[in-house]
Amino acid sequence: MSTLATDGRPEPLVARSREIADPGDLLGLLPPSPDALAWVHGGDGIVGWGRAATFTPEGRGRFDAADDWWADVVESSVVRDEIELPGSGLIAFGSFTFADRPGSTLTVPEIVVGRRDGRCWVTTIGHCLGPVPELSESAPASPVGTAFADDPERRESWTATVEKAVQRIQGGGLDKVVLARSVEATFDEPLDVRSPLARLARTYPSCWTFHVDGFFGSTPEMLVRLQGGLVTSRVLAGTIRRTGDDARDLGLAASLARSSKDLEEHEYAVRSVADALAPHCTGMNVPESPFVLHLPNVMHLATDVTGVLRDDAGVLALVASLHPSAAVGGTPTADAVRVISEIEGLDRGRYAGPVGWIGASGDGEWGIGLRSAQVAADGRSARLFAGCGIVADSAPADELAEADAKLIPVRDALA
Repeated sequence: MSTLATDGRPEPLVARSREIADPGDLLGLLPPSPDALAWVHGGDGIVGWGRAATFTPEGRGRFDAADDWWADVVESSVVRDEIELPGSGLIAFGSFTFADRPGSTLTVPEIVVGRRDGRCWVTTIGHCLGPVPELSESAPASPVGTAFADDPERRESWTATVEKAVQRIQGGGLDKVVLARSVEATFDEPLDVRSPLARLARTYPSCWTFHVDGFFGSTPEMLVRLQGGLVTSRVLAGTIRRTGDDARDLGLAASLARSSKDLEEHEYAVRSVADALAPHCTGMNVPESPFVLHLPNVMHLATDVTGVLRDDAGVLALVASLHPSAAVGGTPTADAVRVISEIEGLDRGRYAGPVGWIGASGDGEWGIGLRSAQVAADGRSARLFAGCGIVADSAPADELAEADAKLIPVRDALA
C-alpha cells in the first residue's frame, strides 16, 4: 500500500523534471533491482527505479480505486515540469491483473529518465527536491541455465481445452473465447530482468517493452493512449506465423487479410473496443478494414481506433471501460470470461491485463500485457504466457502452433 499522511491521504510528493543530454540506451540505465520500471518503444520512452509511493488495489473496483488514489497523489503533490512532454513530471507505472484478484500495482518511482521527440529528461520524485542523479549504464547478466517445462502432456491438455471451447461456441451463445497457456522457465541463478528487456527492445522495437514488479514483456497492442484529448487504441486479433522467407510471408499476409476466421475474430475485437470508447469519445474513427502488422515472428490483423475525448475521464477510466476487450476475453465478453474461469485452469495473474503509465494530467499509455512473463520473487523461475482467440471453426493443433509462435519472443529473450 502507499505511504499515508495522518488524514489517510497520500503523503505529499515533490516532482521535478529537468532536461539533460541524451543518456544513451534507456534500459541500460536501469539498476539491477526488482524496483526497476520500464516502458520503451523504438528507443524512446521512460524508465524508472525506486519507490516514492506504491498502491495495490484489489478486486472488481481496482481501476476506480487506483484512479482515486492517483487523483489524491496529484492533488497533494508539487510538480515542477520544465519539459512538459508525455512521461515527464509526476508519473506512476502500473500493471493490473486480468481477473478480479490480488496482484495489481501502481508505483511512483523516485527517479525517472525519459526520451521523446529528441529531448531527454530526468525526473526526481520524493518528499523534497533532490539533486540530479548521476546516470551511467551497466551491463546486465545473461540468464544462466535456462530450462523450459513444456512436456507433451501439458500440450495435449491445452489442445483438449481448446476443443472444449470450440464445443461451447458451437453450442450457441458465444462467438469467441480467448484461451491462455503458460510455460515454466527455471534458471540456475536469479534472473537479471534487464537482460531479457534489452533483447526484447532490440528485437521488437515496434512493440512496447515493459517491466513492472517482476512482470515483463514486449506487447504489440496499445489498449489505450490518451494525449491532449486524443484517444487511440490499437486492436490486434488474427495471427499467422512468419516463415522467414520474404516472398512466402507476403503470400501469408495476403491469406491472413482474406481469412474469414481471422477477420471474424478481428471484427469482434474492434467492435468491443469501439463500443467501450464511444461513451467517452466524439469524432471516432473506426476503419472498415484492418491492416497487416508485420513483426519479426508473426503477423497480425490490426486496426487503430481513434477518437476525441468528450468528458473529463483520465486514462485509467478509459482502461476500466476497455478491460477486458474481446481481444483478450472473447465475445460476448462477460460470458466468455466466465467460460475462461471454468475451463482454462490457469491463474493469468497480470497476463493480458493493462500495463503502462499515467501522468499528473491524467494522460498516459496502457498496453495489454501480452508476450510476457512473471518472474518469481526469488528470481529463479518465471511463467511465460501466450493466448489465442478461439472461434467456431478453430482447429486445436493450429491454435497450439499459434500459441507457440507467440511464446517465441520471451523464450528467445530468456535463452
